[in-house]
Amino acid sequence: MTESSDVAETRAAYDTVAASYEELARSLLAESAMDRAVLGVFAEQVLADGGGPVGDLGCGPGRITTHLDSLGLDAFGIDLSPGMVDVARRRHPHLRFEVGSLIALDLPDGGLAGALAWYSVIHTPPERQPAVFGELARVLRPSAPLLLAFQAGADEPVHHRQGYGHEISLHGWRLDPDRVARQLADAGLDVRARVLREPDGSPYEKSRQAYLLAVRA
Repeated sequence: MTESSDVAETRAAYDTVAASYEELARSLLAESAMDRAVLGVFAEQVLADGGGPVGDLGCGPGRITTHLDSLGLDAFGIDLSPGMVDVARRRHPHLRFEVGSLIALDLPDGGLAGALAWYSVIHTPPERQPAVFGELARVLRPSAPLLLAFQAGADEPVHHRQGYGHEISLHGWRLDPDRVARQLADAGLDVRARVLREPDGSPYEKSRQAYLLAVRA
């Protein structure tokens, strides 16, 4: 399979910023009660359904993976960037991290009790996101939850030329929550909850933040 240019660009950018990203983002979850609350609801839903393996898909340096572990989940991480995976393995050696792509996950059909895509679909162009959502649905068992987090907008692109103290080239999209919900439904994922919050005033947030909690039909 020929790799698309946006995948190669995303990998290169995150390989470049991996170490500095981890350092700067390390405390963000502790500073966001909303993020912790949404992740807590997701964790409770997984545990209420019997538990099992949970994939943090697009895990970066593993900061959310280790939080899910602290909530009692059997969490592991997958990320496109080998640099990010290396950092995650050093920071959280008790957890499993692997290199992989959202578009072709090396996971069995119906093998996950839950999946998290925490700001990891934002670098895929909206027209190609249905394929990603279909892959997320494939790896979830029936009734298992999926939690997505992303910057909300009208599917407008953003080109980042600086990031975490480095010169990079990285495209992202501020995504339309209604369009994402429709495409999740088309993939067999029923959206059960939506949260939309305002920017928190930090230099990292310039738009609303969206969270969609869905379950595999």
